[in-house]
Amino acid sequence: MDFLSALLNIPVYALNAGLSAIILGIVSGALGSFIVLRKMSLMGDALSHAVLPGVALSYILGINILLGASLFGLLAAILIQFITSRSNIKSDTSIGIILSSFFALGIVLITYAKSGLDLTHILFGNILAIPQSELTRSFMIMIVVIAIIILLYKELLISSFDPIVSKAYGLRTGFYHYLLMMLLSVVTVSSLSQVGIVLVIAMLVIPAATSYLWTNKLSHMIFLASAVGALSGVVGVFASFSFNLPTSATIVLVGVSMFSISFILSPKNNFLRKGLK
Repeated sequence: MDFLSALLNIPVYALNAGLSAIILGIVSGALGSFIVLRKMSLMGDALSHAVLPGVALSYILGINILLGASLFGLLAAILIQFITSRSNIKSDTSIGIILSSFFALGIVLITYAKSGLDLTHILFGNILAIPQSELTRSFMIMIVVIAIIILLYKELLISSFDPIVSKAYGLRTGFYHYLLMMLLSVVTVSSLSQVGIVLVIAMLVIPAATSYLWTNKLSHMIFLASAVGALSGVVGVFASFSFNLPTSATIVLVGVSMFSISFILSPKNNFLRKGLK
């Protein structure tokens, strides 16, 4: 990494931030495509906040942070489904209940720990301070997520577009639902040090929503969403250095700008023609 930094004549921390943004953009675009298609953006927001107590508890007990956070993310998904199926409460209401309660529990646990675990760092991230070890971990998680999507692409495709038909074919739709929730939790945890809990849902939804405006094919949507996410990351890091802006927020704003342009110009959305009419 030092050799590459010297070759490109940029600081090592800037190179790490750029590579981290590219990795996050690719994995968020790929996974976010399924989140957007399944209309689970609010669920993604809930899980991104629900992992907070898992992070705090992992720190207190000295266990792997990915394990603790993933378990709490999966628990949140199960509780949301349980409340929705066993009562007259709508899914958005149960998501709001679990989101707020898990997030509050996480804040209490972090306060109770009275340790070096920085709540601001968890909420908003600090991509400029990401160490080499976390960059390597994020890369490995990206490889695993992409591999799972490739291996189970057909099943995820069918269950995303038509759950009723997938059940008729004998597919375990519940399994694929909770698999996506588990992957979402893992990606959220790996993104904590980069963009934080508050902004990670933006990286999961915005590139996928931008891609959705341009294509009707899932494979194309995944590739385009990953490209949009990676480009948002690179441009956001460069802009934050150039204008001395907060890096994570700048990355998200670049992504929002790309979505806005797509919203106006994409032939699928056809905003200009609708506006003229």
